[in-house]
Amino acid sequence: MLKKFGSIAFALVALSGCTDMKPTDFSDTRPVLRIEDYFAGQTKAWGIFEDRFGDLRRQFVVDIQGTWDGTELVLDERFLYSDGESNRRVWTIRKIDDHNYEGSADDVIGTAKGQAYGNALNWRYDMDLDIGGSVLRVHFNDWMFLQEDGILVNRARVSKFGIEIGEVTLFFQKSGRQVDGVALAFSQHIDVAAEMRAAGR
Repeated sequence: MLKKFGSIAFALVALSGCTDMKPTDFSDTRPVLRIEDYFAGQTKAWGIFEDRFGDLRRQFVVDIQGTWDGTELVLDERFLYSDGESNRRVWTIRKIDDHNYEGSADDVIGTAKGQAYGNALNWRYDMDLDIGGSVLRVHFNDWMFLQEDGILVNRARVSKFGIEIGEVTLFFQKSGRQVDGVALAFSQHIDVAAEMRAAGR
């Protein structure tokens, strides 16, 4: 248990550290992340959105149905926000080779580019994001890190004109597994974020 939470903490530190890391930096890490395997079938995620000041703006849960046909991975994502709002996004992801992916969705501008090495995958894409009823075109620098027991840690830095406006953090867990560890790690992350905000004021 301690080893699991230690791995999650390390992933969060890596995600919140320097921004010039590359997918190839994780070539030798394990377990190996292959999204076509991980997301096939049912997956559940718990997420939050924090603004540039570290204030928690939204909390949500995502139910994901994934279908892999050997060439394309289709992810049907159903979002439920803590304020009762719901949303849906469907990703179509094509595997180019052992390390490269391309993806598209209705609110993604152009083509998302992904690179995977070891336990890490980095997506970069532009998206029309609904923020408070206004649609804002933003850039996502999106990192995923696979941990033991099927936990996938995901943090995306959201920017506009090169200026960071917020971060999205998610914890994914394959359906049918015990989710207690994910829920605990998620609540601990929120607690740590609150403590950091309080210390900075």
